[in-house]
Amino acid sequence: MLLLTLVALTSAAAAADPIPPVNPPAHANRLSKEKSPYLLQHQHNPVDWYPWGDEAFARAKAENKPILLSIGYSTCHWCHVMERESFENEAIGKYLKEHFIAIKLDREERPDIDHVYMTAMQALGLGGGWPLNVFLTPDRQPFYGGTYFPPEDKGGRPGFLSILQRIAGVWEKDPAAIREDAKNITAQLQSHMEKEGAVASTEAVSPAVIAAAATGLAGNFEPKYGGFSGAPKFPQPKIPGLILMHAVATGDQKLVDQVLFTCRRMAAGGMYDQLGGGFARYAVDEKWLVPHFEKMLYDNAQLIDLYLDAGLVSGDPQYHAVVRDIIRYLQRDMTHAEGGFYSAEDADSEGQEGKFYCFTEAEVSSILTKEEATFAIPYFGITPKGNFEDHSHPNPLPGLNVLHIADPERKLSGPEQSLLATVKTKLYDAQRKRIRPHLDDKVLTSWNGLLLGSLARAGVIMDEPAWLAAARKNFTFVTTKLWDPATKTLYHRWRDGERDTTQLLTAYANYLHGSLELYQATLDPAILTFAIDLADGMIAKFYDEKASGFFSSMGGADLLFRAKDDYDGAEPSGNSTAVYALLKLAALTEKATYRTKAEATLKLYAARVTELPQALPLMLQAAAFADEEPFRAVIAGDPALPETRLLIRAAHSVYQPHRVILGTTGPVEPFALTLLPREGKATAYVCTGNSCRPPTSDPAEIQQSLRPEGKPSPSRN
Repeated sequence: MLLLTLVALTSAAAAADPIPPVNPPAHANRLSKEKSPYLLQHQHNPVDWYPWGDEAFARAKAENKPILLSIGYSTCHWCHVMERESFENEAIGKYLKEHFIAIKLDREERPDIDHVYMTAMQALGLGGGWPLNVFLTPDRQPFYGGTYFPPEDKGGRPGFLSILQRIAGVWEKDPAAIREDAKNITAQLQSHMEKEGAVASTEAVSPAVIAAAATGLAGNFEPKYGGFSGAPKFPQPKIPGLILMHAVATGDQKLVDQVLFTCRRMAAGGMYDQLGGGFARYAVDEKWLVPHFEKMLYDNAQLIDLYLDAGLVSGDPQYHAVVRDIIRYLQRDMTHAEGGFYSAEDADSEGQEGKFYCFTEAEVSSILTKEEATFAIPYFGITPKGNFEDHSHPNPLPGLNVLHIADPERKLSGPEQSLLATVKTKLYDAQRKRIRPHLDDKVLTSWNGLLLGSLARAGVIMDEPAWLAAARKNFTFVTTKLWDPATKTLYHRWRDGERDTTQLLTAYANYLHGSLELYQATLDPAILTFAIDLADGMIAKFYDEKASGFFSSMGGADLLFRAKDDYDGAEPSGNSTAVYALLKLAALTEKATYRTKAEATLKLYAARVTELPQALPLMLQAAAFADEEPFRAVIAGDPALPETRLLIRAAHSVYQPHRVILGTTGPVEPFALTLLPREGKATAYVCTGNSCRPPTSDPAEIQQSLRPEGKPSPSRN
């Protein structure tokens, strides 16, 4: 197999031709016409880049050249490093132009394409991550690749130019052999995907499986610093979310405490921006201390939900204080004037990772008074040596400190809390004078759906009308700019006045989820009507009627195969979100088709969640929701009136994941349409199945009825 030859060649330590210094190119390349911020970052590279599309493939076929497909995203630190070292280099750019067709792809705009080639590289044992550099035949079939490559041979590891030269040499010598290998690799991947997408079980996911998954994941708890994995540590909010759901349902306080401790330690760490709010993508160490500093919309949206739940379960305001800080950050730095939410902020500022966020001890001492510095330096764990160094930079800045709470268990006195507030304000004001990291200002429907849902929940739970208004504004933005009601089509990306033409399951599923949360926070029937249209469009475009489950994209000639996403990682999978959202929509409307499709999809993934529960924690939460009739809190009354809003808020202010909230107008389930306010007052009816508790206008009674022990009696009123 020629792949083995390529591996052997690229494992050799023979040096490539020396790489001359980088010189800035005189002109922009084709990427200057694109909308993706990631592609635009590469518009001045001396590489003859193409965007993904027919022009590049036609050129590769016409010139019989292999393709280099380089995939990344605009806030990816190691993508920046490889660009600086390799793609800004004239010699590498020239060699690529002579021997390859080079394509740049933004994985956030086209996660379906990224998934195909990431799957291929992992199947070949060539690693996964970003930047992802994959070598393809002109027919888009993969035959070799990897992630980050250094520019030159070093320590027995081949440099990027060496790899290019060896692949070009093998291609020139025997392109037919490479094509045959690539064809076989593709056929095996297609066969594997077809088997993975076939029905694997006729049984639903049992409560025993859900319980075993939650306790098994909790068994990975790290008691010193929190979290449910070793370093590097990603938040992965759906895992603590599943554990918390199981812990509350079973009264397991030990597991509740694990989740709460994890939340406290994450918020005390350097992964959390102690001054500006919001979480970075992950920490490289076990202590949540040193992050790669990029901030992603999807992480912060999901963490809002986790901290909301932690506050509801514990009654401790510190968790909702974190929610307030995250939303303050998102509204200040990550929101378009018309209501869309931006995608991410970079790790680097002025070419140095962490430069915007970190402080030296000398800087802190110069910004603060002596009294303030005496308090702040030990509180934030600041030392002369620092705790962070950008090892990827040839000239790292010395003495940088990632601010963190050095003693998370310390209780501050009233005067100390006032002093801390002053310190934070001064350091934040100094930080804001620095050059901010790059902002990826594209609006992705999928990630906007996640934040729409958590922002709506936060607005009603924490009684912040401005947050609900921001959620409504986002809903208007997306339904105006990215939704075609005539064809029930939801597009994925908007930027600079233009939307793309891509349709993805995650866009439909996540925005369906967000819309349902906004409906339950407002009881606006127009939002529920939209959700029904969106769900119908999602089913029509992505549901596999033959084998069940949802395809990740519409497919097309540019995709080698049509995959079904089955992994809840940093982002929840489209299938998990679709299942959960459809189950909730079925409970709100009593439209059987939504539950039928959701249950069939649960059966498709039953074997996977049993064998590998950490892969699909949100799917397991959906399975728990499907296992029994959810509570339905029906609120009869005008949602615009304060007395009705009190009841809506009361229904939201209890941790109860097996619950939906609905009004009595619009396309709700038929029984809700018959319920009326009692004695001229807004009235709540808490029901499960065919039984309801006595109607009430008392918020406290609603909360009590929705607690896990508050099952209604079998009498219908």
